[in-house]
Amino acid sequence: MSVARILGIAMAVFVASQIYWYVRARALLNRVAKTRRARMLLTAAGLAGYLAVVLLNFGVFGRRSSPTRMTWYDALVSAPFEWWVVSSLVASLLAILMWPVRRAARSTGALGSPGRRQFLERTAGAVVAAPFLAGAYGLLYGRLNLQIAEQRIRLARLPQAFAGFRIAQLSDIHIGPFMPEDEIRKYVRITNDLKPDLIALTGDFVTWDPSTQRAVVNALTALRAPFGIFGCLGNHEAWSHTEDSITRMFQQVGIRILRQERVPITTRAQSFNLIGVDFETRRPMVSGSEKFVQRYLDGVDSLVAPDTVNILMSHNPNTFDRAAELGIDLSLAGHTHGGQVALEFISPELAPSRLVTPYVAGWFQKPGGQLYVNRGIGTIGVPMRIGAPPEITVYELVS
Repeated sequence: MSVARILGIAMAVFVASQIYWYVRARALLNRVAKTRRARMLLTAAGLAGYLAVVLLNFGVFGRRSSPTRMTWYDALVSAPFEWWVVSSLVASLLAILMWPVRRAARSTGALGSPGRRQFLERTAGAVVAAPFLAGAYGLLYGRLNLQIAEQRIRLARLPQAFAGFRIAQLSDIHIGPFMPEDEIRKYVRITNDLKPDLIALTGDFVTWDPSTQRAVVNALTALRAPFGIFGCLGNHEAWSHTEDSITRMFQQVGIRILRQERVPITTRAQSFNLIGVDFETRRPMVSGSEKFVQRYLDGVDSLVAPDTVNILMSHNPNTFDRAAELGIDLSLAGHTHGGQVALEFISPELAPSRLVTPYVAGWFQKPGGQLYVNRGIGTIGVPMRIGAPPEITVYELVS
């Protein structure tokens, strides 16, 4: 199914959900407003305000550059609208599912006692209200609830000189109003305090706006690790056409982006092999995307060192199967945000990222290699996280 068709279906579902809430709002006005004139004035004012917010958020009055700090506009216009879009959509779907329960609760003879009917009515109302509360949680707390994940990685071929070597991973920064420069600098300080030997940055530094790349590079400049800071690029660098420019900017501040390249990390005459690749996908996520490939990691076999540990930085975790075939011991990825709005505590399937990858978050192993998928620190689409808190990962390598 094409991206355009998916977007069309999503828009149709959203419009249907908004019609549902309009009908509910009209019913509420009919109970509250005393006169027909008052109902008409309140309806007109509500529709005008709603339409203005929609047009502003969809850029009908002109698109603005993405700010790299929180603004009053983002706090009072963008964030509430995005919260409403997600919450109202989910709540309307739940309302449809709960309709038989409400009907039964309002039926005088179907369920016996009035207490039982009242209980069912209140339960149905709570279920429909839950997405609004969960959305507020994800916006105000979930996206800021950073977790430090410590992962011990056992590697049979690890040189003895690297026993206990620590790698910190930052991913999916997505600088913007909901991940401003000051917030990134806070994560930089936290990363430095973890005392890693090496820092890996696994892509999606920007979102859509190329003008934000200098700010994210400046915010990451203070990263410190004795064996260096290395990175790879994500799909948003490809889509924003910033791959070459942001690579040069990082190089100017001493951060090396590996693009189909490898570098030996050496100490006491022993080394492991660090590889980085640009974003690759076998699913054309954006029309005309030049990062569509027929085969993952094509040509990377020449970068693999046969007699030592190989560690791959690849934004897309779907390269893992091919990496394991090539004998790459450890892959570090991001891209999924851990689902971002994931309800895996209810069911493992309730994560949107499972539509595009089986490797949503955490550690995976198969013959030939291991993978860790970092949930990232930024957000995309809507500035909220539910069931997928932001993450900095620290790996301890052991033999």
